Amino acid sequence: MRRIFSVPNYPYWQQHLALLVLRLGFGLLMLPHGWAKWQRVWAGETSFTDPIGIGEYPSLLLATFAETLCACLVVLGALYRLALLPLIVLTVVAAFVVHAHDPLDVKEHALLYLFAYVPMWWLGAGKYSLDAWLFGLRKNR
Repeated sequence: MRRIFSVPNYPYWQQHLALLVLRLGFGLLMLPHGWAKWQRVWAGETSFTDPIGIGEYPSLLLATFAETLCACLVVLGALYRLALLPLIVLTVVAAFVVHAHDPLDVKEHALLYLFAYVPMWWLGAGKYSLDAWLFGLRKNR
C-alpha cells in the first residue's frame, strides 16, 4: 500500500522520456487546429474572431503561427520555451477572452492545453530534444 501512495523517484531518463511524451502529444494534437487555419489563410478567408483588438486577419495569422510553427517547434523541442509562449497566450485568450462567457464544456479544450503547456514551460524540453542536442544539455545532472 505504501508503494501506491508514495511519491516516486523516477530515474533521470524516465523523467525525460515523460517530457518527450508530453511534447509529442500536445504538440501533435495542436497541429490539426493550425492546419485548418492555414487552409483558411490559403483560401483567402480573412474572417476570424478579433479578441484582442488587432484585427481579424492579424488574429488569424497569429493563431495560425502559434498552432503550426510553434507546435512543430514544441514537438522537436527546438526553441522550446520560446515556442510555448505563443501557445500559452493563445490558450489564455481562447479560454478567458473568446470563450469567457461560455460554459465550461466549451472552454475546456483551451484550458486542457493551457494546463499542459504551463508545466511544460516550467520543466523545459528535456534531454531528448533538439535544444538539448544543440545547446549541450544532454549530460546527466
